[in-house]
Amino acid sequence: MLTEEARAEKLMGVLVVALVFSVMNGTMFNVALPVIAERFSLVPSQVSWVMTSYMVVYAVGSVVYGKLADNYSLKSLLTFGMLVFALGSIVGMAADTYATVVAARILQAAGAAVMPAASMIVPVRYFPVEKRGRALGTTAVGLALGSALGPVVAGAIAGLGSWRWLFLFSLVSLATLPLFRKYLGDDKGRPGRIDWLGGGLLGAATAAYLLAITQGKWQMIVAGSVLLLLFIVRIRKTAVPFVPPALFANGRFSAGLFIAFLAAALNFSVTFMAPQFLTSLNNLSPGGVGAVLFPAAIASALMGRIGGKLADRRGNGVLVGLASGLLLLGYGLLAGFVGEAAHWIALFLIASQIGQTFLQIAMSGTVSRTLAKEQAGVGMGMLAMLNFIAGALSMSVIGKVLDRTAAEAGGASTYSHILIAMCLTVIFIAGMYRLRFRKG
Repeated sequence: MLTEEARAEKLMGVLVVALVFSVMNGTMFNVALPVIAERFSLVPSQVSWVMTSYMVVYAVGSVVYGKLADNYSLKSLLTFGMLVFALGSIVGMAADTYATVVAARILQAAGAAVMPAASMIVPVRYFPVEKRGRALGTTAVGLALGSALGPVVAGAIAGLGSWRWLFLFSLVSLATLPLFRKYLGDDKGRPGRIDWLGGGLLGAATAAYLLAITQGKWQMIVAGSVLLLLFIVRIRKTAVPFVPPALFANGRFSAGLFIAFLAAALNFSVTFMAPQFLTSLNNLSPGGVGAVLFPAAIASALMGRIGGKLADRRGNGVLVGLASGLLLLGYGLLAGFVGEAAHWIALFLIASQIGQTFLQIAMSGTVSRTLAKEQAGVGMGMLAMLNFIAGALSMSVIGKVLDRTAAEAGGASTYSHILIAMCLTVIFIAGMYRLRFRKG
């Protein structure tokens, strides 16, 4: 008979494996987009829906699952999510039209969205505060490994077989479901009425903003703003709001979300920019780009648990300070050496990626400490959702900057200026954290 502590450790191991597959599934299809476009005779704006549809549903789903986890068993939600994900994978394998491919990706996202919610909730529910950092560090390992392995595995699968095999590979994650059901407790949650109208308004507003950012449909900003206003009115009027207004009145929670939003934007900025400048300035092939990025991803995976343990022993504030130093070192050196020898870029990316992992662990731990137990699901779901919005926004802004300066032959200086701006953002994050969370 396993003790509660041993069961929690086993559960984290299963969660890490599931997260690896979840992250890989989100990124693998980038590699296959050209092949899918050729198969269905699509232009880039059309084939991009393979990724856009997934990201929109994944982002909205993360907060929905988070809210449901406050009311229903996490075991049941994970079972439902993984089965829906498997259904999407099967539909994708059999798809003979592009519309079916997009529908399959939507189904995959609707199921896989349970994973970011679970990765936030499990450390909060199953580990005491003094061990939560290590648990969050463990989830960071899964995220980093998924990021590192995604392009490599996708390239191998697409090269050896059909893009449809990517859907088949995704089904492997279903092997973790029996283990989740074994190690998750039988917590029934707090059954009660769910404000589906409020949840729908929040989801629609989020989708509208993401479409505005990723597709350039700026009229969607107006639609998103109207929907967000209706959501605010709804949660203030209904007896059982989807998101309690008191959550936003919690100054520490709101500040934590804002800092985490900026941190996520930094992370996605590097993830987006590095392949761009390694290709355009260093003239590397896709395989060469992967080889440069791989050491940083592996290093951050190896350091994730160490960062979590440090947060437990010394506090999240210390980890934020260390992360800020590593980010300033990495971004600063990248700003000075962008376009130079690729082995130097690989080294500097290691510093920045470890710093980003540490900052992610610290902010997840900090935000979790601002929440009451009954708010943990929806609160951490909000954090997961904002991560995706931050990523979409940062990549869109940087993409526009690079588009504009490419015509002006901006070259390495453009990337350097962006990285310097990112250094200033790190300083702002460190200062704001110190003001609002002196003890983490």
